[in-house]
Amino acid sequence: MGAMDQKNSELFRHVMSRFPTGVTVVATLLPDGTPRGLTVNAFTSVSLDPPLVLVCIDKSAVSHGQLREVGRFAVTVLSVDQAAIARQFASRPHDGRFDSVTWRTSEGGSPILDEGAAWVDCVLDRVIEAGDHSIFLARVIGAESSGQEPLLFHAGAFGGTGA
Repeated sequence: MGAMDQKNSELFRHVMSRFPTGVTVVATLLPDGTPRGLTVNAFTSVSLDPPLVLVCIDKSAVSHGQLREVGRFAVTVLSVDQAAIARQFASRPHDGRFDSVTWRTSEGGSPILDEGAAWVDCVLDRVIEAGDHSIFLARVIGAESSGQEPLLFHAGAFGGTGA
C-alpha cells in the first residue's frame, strides 16, 4: 500500500481512535537534574523474560532526543483522576510540565509521578525508526502498581474502565 493521502490519513486517525489505550507519562532527568516528560499512549509490554516494554515517540517531540540521549526513563501509568496531568504533559512548552505535579526519583534515576496507577523504570535497549515515530525498546529494572484505576483514552476523550 502506498502513502496515504490527507483524507485517508484522517480516516486512519479516526479508525485508530476506536481502540482505547492507556495513558502514560514518559519522563527522564536531564544531566543537569531537570525533569522532562511527555504524555504517551503508545506503550506496551513486549517480553517477560527479559522484561521489556516499548514506547513510541514522535520524532518531532523535544523529549524524543532527550530520552534517546539520557538512555533511561520511567513510564507512569496515569490513574483515572489524572486527566489534567495528561493534558499538561501533552502541551507545549516543555518548561513547566512538572509544575504542581508531585513526583519522586526512581532507583534508576528517572521521575515517577505520584498517585499513578503503576510505573516501570527503564533503561533504553535500542531505538527502532518507524515512520514519523521511533520505537524505544527498553529493559525494565523496576516496577510497581498502586491498584488505582487507570486513565484511558478513547475517541478523543479521557475516561476510566468503569470497573
